[in-house]
Amino acid sequence: MEARSKKGCRSRKALRISKLRRVAPLRHKQGVNMSRLDDALRFHQMSLDLRGQRQSILASNIANADTPNYKARDMDFRSALAGALQGRVGQPLALSTSSAGHVGAMGQALAPNLQYRPETQSSVDGNTVDMDVERSAMAENTLHYEASISFINGLLKDMHLAVTGQ
Repeated sequence: MEARSKKGCRSRKALRISKLRRVAPLRHKQGVNMSRLDDALRFHQMSLDLRGQRQSILASNIANADTPNYKARDMDFRSALAGALQGRVGQPLALSTSSAGHVGAMGQALAPNLQYRPETQSSVDGNTVDMDVERSAMAENTLHYEASISFINGLLKDMHLAVTGQ
């Protein structure tokens, strides 16, 4: 019985290795050859970067829970990740001009669009931080961060198996 389970594991490993060996190079938007593994790692890298930024935003909200008139902020993770994957983050943006006399300028899209979180409970001092919402958002963000790390570890482990041929 034990031999069968080990043999079954070997066949699954062999299947994963054969899939990784058949990875065909893809053309990236800028014309650079990239494999599917590179694309998968790029996705998780962007996700980890954005999750780290969101974690610091949520930590800032928690740190300012007693600050009068502090407005809680957050980011729309889906739209930020979509923008990062489309190459909008870190790329130059043409700033709009409203008159022909304005000088054209370029800006940088470095961070996702931060939004003010809607007020869930009123506060006398004008603070909109709700600690329950912040803790919940931080726990969810941490869970997704750890999931991305697990996916990256799995991809790298499969790549190592394919390279070593085990």
